[in-house]
Amino acid sequence: MNNRNPKIEDYEDLMELNHPVSKKHPRMDNLSRAAQFAPFAALTGFGGLITEREKETEEKRSR
Repeated sequence: MNNRNPKIEDYEDLMELNHPVSKKHPRMDNLSRAAQFAPFAALTGFGGLITEREKETEEKRSR
């Protein structure tokens, strides 16, 4: 097993290579790509409930 830490010199031969382009799959546009990594609402309606509770709390504080 090789336990050494990799260095930038170990990858110099890769730095000059062109980015691979798929012949099967078209390039994804930035908006679609961003949507893949965007957070999702695991609990539907939970965000609205938090916002509602926040408003109620603010109203109580202002009394």
